[in-house]
Amino acid sequence: MKLRLPLLPLPISSATAAATKSTGVVPFHLNWKQQILLSGLSVGNKDTTATPTSLLDPIHSSPTPATFSNFLSKCAGPGAFCHGTQIHAHLAKAGLLFPASSPFRSHLVGLYVRCGQPRLARRLFDELPNPDVVSWSALVSACTSNGLNAEALSAFRCMHSSGARCNEFTFPSLFKACSGLFDFEAGLQIHGVVVVTGFESDVFVANSLMTFYAKFGLVSESQKLFDGVAGRNVISWNTILSSHVQNGLIDEAFVLFRDMVSGGTSPNEFTLSSMVNACTDSQDLRWGSVVHGYLSRLGYNSDAFTANALVDMYAKLGDLDCAEVAFGEITCPDVVSWNSFIAGCVLHGCYSWALDLFGAMKRSAAVPNMFTLSSMLTACAGTERLDAGQQIHSALTKMGCESDVFVGVGLIDMFSKCDCIGEARAFFDSMLEHDQITWNAMISGYAHSGNHEEAVSLFTKMRKEELSINRTTLSAVLKSAAGLQDGVLSGQVQTLAIRFGLLSDVHVINGLVDVYGKCGYVDDARRVFEECPSWDVVAFTSMISSYAQSGQAEEGLKLFLEALNKELKPDAFVYSSLFNACASLSAYEQGKQIHAHATKSGFLLDKFAGNSLVYMYARCGSIEDASSSFSEIQDRETVSWSAMIGGYAQHGHGKEALELFHQMLADGVAPNHVTLTSVLCACNHAGLVSEAKQYFDSMVEMFGVERTEEHYACMIDILGRAGRLNEAVELVDSMPFEANASVWGALLAAARVHGNVDLGRRAAERLFVLEPEKSGTHVLLANTYAASGMWDRVAEVRRLMKDSRVKKEPAVSWIELKDKVHTFIVGDRSHSRTAEIYAKLDELGDLMNKAGYVPMIEADLHDVERSEKEQLLSYHSERLAVALGLISTPEGATIRVKKNLRVCKDCHTAFKFICKIVSREIVIRDINRFHHFKDGSCSCGDYW
Repeated sequence: MKLRLPLLPLPISSATAAATKSTGVVPFHLNWKQQILLSGLSVGNKDTTATPTSLLDPIHSSPTPATFSNFLSKCAGPGAFCHGTQIHAHLAKAGLLFPASSPFRSHLVGLYVRCGQPRLARRLFDELPNPDVVSWSALVSACTSNGLNAEALSAFRCMHSSGARCNEFTFPSLFKACSGLFDFEAGLQIHGVVVVTGFESDVFVANSLMTFYAKFGLVSESQKLFDGVAGRNVISWNTILSSHVQNGLIDEAFVLFRDMVSGGTSPNEFTLSSMVNACTDSQDLRWGSVVHGYLSRLGYNSDAFTANALVDMYAKLGDLDCAEVAFGEITCPDVVSWNSFIAGCVLHGCYSWALDLFGAMKRSAAVPNMFTLSSMLTACAGTERLDAGQQIHSALTKMGCESDVFVGVGLIDMFSKCDCIGEARAFFDSMLEHDQITWNAMISGYAHSGNHEEAVSLFTKMRKEELSINRTTLSAVLKSAAGLQDGVLSGQVQTLAIRFGLLSDVHVINGLVDVYGKCGYVDDARRVFEECPSWDVVAFTSMISSYAQSGQAEEGLKLFLEALNKELKPDAFVYSSLFNACASLSAYEQGKQIHAHATKSGFLLDKFAGNSLVYMYARCGSIEDASSSFSEIQDRETVSWSAMIGGYAQHGHGKEALELFHQMLADGVAPNHVTLTSVLCACNHAGLVSEAKQYFDSMVEMFGVERTEEHYACMIDILGRAGRLNEAVELVDSMPFEANASVWGALLAAARVHGNVDLGRRAAERLFVLEPEKSGTHVLLANTYAASGMWDRVAEVRRLMKDSRVKKEPAVSWIELKDKVHTFIVGDRSHSRTAEIYAKLDELGDLMNKAGYVPMIEADLHDVERSEKEQLLSYHSERLAVALGLISTPEGATIRVKKNLRVCKDCHTAFKFICKIVSREIVIRDINRFHHFKDGSCSCGDYW
């Protein structure tokens, strides 16, 4: 026999009551009746101190059971629990809880369910003599809504055993509990009960069943249930749409949405929010605009939740202008609105915009949270705004979020990209624990800042910690390996990639291709590239760059065509690599075609592609095209100016190069060591020795650039050309480091021009030690002796070459005609048009002789008769290439020829005659520079 509740609860000490009121915690050592009254004190509402009768003041002195039931059913809101416990106390005092037929216990169970007190609900439920289906449903719902899924299923088993029949409100809670427990078998059994009891056609139950099956990825089962519901409502549609979206069936979801609208069911804010999320997942802006239109037409765009979803969709899909419009339609943007817009800007690299939005957010009523500040760290890193990043850091510290791992990673990234790698490392060291993400962030920070040795060292420490590595780890280490050009480390990283199953990851593959290419291991790069399971643009870019850097530019161009055949869309980096490949080949026609392709694709606005285009045209001999391309670069930086200045200098346009350099300084762009090397070369071609000395001597003071061996070589070349050989020798002797081959080569060239045999011998002896395999040194020294008539010394040099087994590199010249390259060596007769070529040369020879040309037989070092020397000179490889160009192109067209060695003195003289005879410009690119022969003169000023 169950005991009746006393009319008044047991006494509670004042200390216990005071503690409960201040802390909100109800002691569980008290009996449940005492807990009920104490719970009223823990609600934190002003009404909690009221007497139990305060709620009933408006009621007449003899309330009916209906009055109590009405009050219990209407108890809701913050004070519901307090008010409910007051009524509970009155019912207990009045003795209305104990008759078997009393409905109040069931009402109280429902009250405690709504108030999130499942244990009180269960204790009260256990005292029900004959709980009905409403009470059972309330109990199951109480357990499920409070995460007690196992208890919910246990209650259902008891309910089923008692013979109580479930209703349409019981099953949804049960399916929710099964989903929470990932208990598919239990869900199937309950589905069987649904079928037996005839509730499968009930809309409410069917919707919960659809959700259950979708949770386990069985969307087809959800669809069958949906198709079997006769009275489908908007909730049914929302359920099936969500099922498809959550399982990645985005296209099918859009078809269903179209059927829903065409079938006459009006979508509500939940439908449209789900579809907005589907557009985000599918990256489909077209459907996003359609859904946005529905939102506006139905007036749901003013709903805060839906509006935020719209902003998030547009921001994530990169349409920041539409995101701004959607954001502007929100009357009072909350922190979610701001976060969505700011995160979208950061995601797509619009860091300055994100910073502006953050400033506007701070001026509004919205308060930034940790997610806002985390996004701002990335924006500060992207803009290298250290000052703003430090302010964000301070705010995060005040919020106590500094220890959050994502915040920590953001801080390391920000400090690294703001060139404060020391601060990044200090913060990394201050962290109590390091996981894979923080190690990756620090290693990536070192790699990004160029501290490659530190990156590799930290990676070694990470491995000692026996932490797992992922593609981010390996990508960062490969970047440092490329910076160090460490092929051994690259191989070790590849071994690790195989061990951890990461060799199929496209990021790791791209890193390996890049590093092998930069280390000169092109075959290894190609092998890794070909093993890639799914090529992307980055992989092709890395491989094309590897070919270009290794001198296999033709293979790079073939690979570009292969990428187009695979319908890959090249990016700006691909075009930059292709332009560099064309530059190394001097492939002018192919470069023009790729230029047209890049223009059509809209990638020439990219500064990297634009700079490479300028460099390509300059290297292909068209300084006019280079200048035109340079003028189209909108945001010119140091590399842009250096490429154009270097082009002018290389083509012998010294004055134009210096004018451009002065314009660069006037625009406030700081030169670097490459720029100043080009400036010195320009001074050389313009004969501006004093200006060159001024730039050279004040390089550090004026521009903050330390002099390199290349600068010394240029200055020695300038002094040597001007005949100031003693000053050149003094400069060599005063260098702060040991002279390299380029310095001694410049001195040897100067000695040859001015016939200084002793100086030439001294320079050559140093070059024999530094570059014993180079035949060019022997040739220059022999030419120096030949110019002074010292033929015995010429023979001595030739014997030295033979004894040292140094083979003179054969001279090769080539010309590109209609996408085909024609190559020649001296006296070559293998070309299909040989007869026409030699006939043209004979014709030109007669005209040149009449114009006063005299062969410079001293340029030929063969020990043969004069007539034979003249014949050998007239059939040099560059002359054969020029002759083919003359017979293959229309009158007036420029002839462009490339040669692997220096143009000989006799050919240089001959081309000055030929260009005037045929009234054409002839451009010869040799190993040193470009020669523009026009109107009987050469752009090099007869010095090369």
